Amino acid sequence: MEENSKVTPTEVKGWNWGAFMFNWMWGIGNKSYLPLLVFIPLFNIVWIFIVGAKGNEWAWENGDYKDVATFKAVQATWNRAGLVAFVVAIIGSLLYFMFIGIIMSLVVNSLSTSGY
Repeated sequence: MEENSKVTPTEVKGWNWGAFMFNWMWGIGNKSYLPLLVFIPLFNIVWIFIVGAKGNEWAWENGDYKDVATFKAVQATWNRAGLVAFVVAIIGSLLYFMFIGIIMSLVVNSLSTSGY
């Protein structure tokens, strides 16, 4: 059994979609409180990317995982949920902007044909 130490194994490092998308909730769930800095306006735009990149390392250092496999299994759930949330957010944003574009186009066409 591999013991959790303060040295982060290389296989733990990497991007974490759960930390990126669910930053403050992920932080609390993983005993890592640096993600709470996302509540600072404007700073949070940059900080969410740092949390996504460094999240696994913080979770390993603050967690009590018995080995890397257990850690990866726990973070795999966060990663799946985060990736799904990211895809849904992108699709939702695209649909939103398409809808706004269509509405604005209809309004402009309506105004131009009514003589305003």
